[in-house]
Amino acid sequence: MSDPNPYADDSYKWGPSQQPGTPPGAPNGQGYGYPAAGNPVYGYPQPLSGPPSQPPGYGYPSQQPQGYGYPGAAPAGGGTPVLSIGDITVMSDSIVTPSGTMPLKGAVWTATDMSRTEEKIPPVAIVLAIIFALACLIGLLFLLMKQKQTTGFVQVTVTSGGRHHSTMIPATHPETFAMVMSQVNTARSMSV
Repeated sequence: MSDPNPYADDSYKWGPSQQPGTPPGAPNGQGYGYPAAGNPVYGYPQPLSGPPSQPPGYGYPSQQPQGYGYPGAAPAGGGTPVLSIGDITVMSDSIVTPSGTMPLKGAVWTATDMSRTEEKIPPVAIVLAIIFALACLIGLLFLLMKQKQTTGFVQVTVTSGGRHHSTMIPATHPETFAMVMSQVNTARSMSV
């Protein structure tokens, strides 16, 4: 009972056989994680045999497809940005959108007001009207207080050169549609 492990002796009995004093190895004799001669292993630097190059499909593609999320090639004339409506940028000779570049000549612009403005009595006015109605009838004047709240979007659509793009602009106040319409009318006058 004084021996901590009566079954322990100096001989190794479990697992593959190994030489004393050598680290455990893989079945083919190569140690785990150590690169073999001539065969690079993941995680170890590899010698460069020329200019560094990336395999195809790694990172960004060299030729980006045109479509949603990939804007088309920049216009040859370059153009200067004239105005911006949401994510639509009107240049001096083209229209740049996330779905591609469109020609400015002959573009068809539409704007749709999908916002609404609600007018209601705020809760503070109701509480003040109740408190002052008990004291005197002047408290009913608090019910004349009104609060306006605008919600929704203004949708702007442009079609040109066989392409179509639509953007939604949030309406934060009742004059949002009038501001967007002035920009759309400017873009329409440039498209003629």
